[in-house]
Amino acid sequence: MNVSKVIGFSFVGALALVAGQAAAQCAGGYKEAKKDGCEGEKHVQVTHAAYGDEKNKATKDIVDTAVAAGSFKTLAAALGAADLVDTLKGKGPFTVFAPTDEAFAKLPKGTVETLLKPENKTKLQAILKYHVVSGNVLAKDVKAGSVETLNGQRVDLKTVGGVSVDGAKVTTADVIASNGVIHVIDTVILPSDKNIVETAIGAGSFKTLAKLLETADLVEALSGPGPFTVFAPTDEAFAKLPKETVDSLLKPEGRETLTKILKFHVINGRVFSDTAAKGATVKTLAGQDLSTKSEGGKVLVGNATVTGADIDTSNGVIHVIDTVLLPK
Repeated sequence: MNVSKVIGFSFVGALALVAGQAAAQCAGGYKEAKKDGCEGEKHVQVTHAAYGDEKNKATKDIVDTAVAAGSFKTLAAALGAADLVDTLKGKGPFTVFAPTDEAFAKLPKGTVETLLKPENKTKLQAILKYHVVSGNVLAKDVKAGSVETLNGQRVDLKTVGGVSVDGAKVTTADVIASNGVIHVIDTVILPSDKNIVETAIGAGSFKTLAKLLETADLVEALSGPGPFTVFAPTDEAFAKLPKETVDSLLKPEGRETLTKILKFHVINGRVFSDTAAKGATVKTLAGQDLSTKSEGGKVLVGNATVTGADIDTSNGVIHVIDTVLLPK
């Protein structure tokens, strides 16, 4: 999706210049090509679009740049169908990981056509927002790790062998627009499309939790838009409780207590482990406070230890814990 920051060159012209320079560098024979990182697929060559030294020289916003480039027709159509054009023409700044038409063509046949249908607008929005990060992040400033997208879920950035995002390679970096920066990627990246309950069931290690959520009639609530942060006890965590405790919670007369316990594991909003590690006291859906902290390199929630962190879902994030949390 992206904008050209050029001095006297169009976006397409800038890319052509870069491509020509890259070709010239790689034309000096196998030895030189290997040295310069041009040896087939063993090296990821990240080119940089030509642009001026000052950001304010870019006159086109992200959307106009993408349209002018000519190689983002599918992306432009998708932004229109998702009603996100005005968003990405806004002040920003935004960092956009922009899939080319070829990247969209890699998706299974019929996928793009299906996503462009009005009834799939919400899903399309989620996918497109997953390609956008707030702020200006140039390639030289990218650090390995996770970063939150406009979708709410996080993407994983890697810098070994070139910059990649969720496995998609950045093929052209630092295309500057008036309201942000574009990094061209070779693959469409996809967020999780399963909600908290579906994710927990699919994991296979939360059978007790799933059963209790159903008993407490909380499945529909945790399948809603959220977002929520759930501290999810494993089956082993529930097994630490006396058997009679779990049995009593499954009885009709234990439903009120069960609901309170389960809601004590849920907070509104997405709270990732790096935030929890800094220490915080948050109010749970049970109405009681729950404290988090970092100790011995581990994140603690109440008296439980987080054993699996930052599991993204379509409506929140799950942190796996080794102990059932009990409200007062």
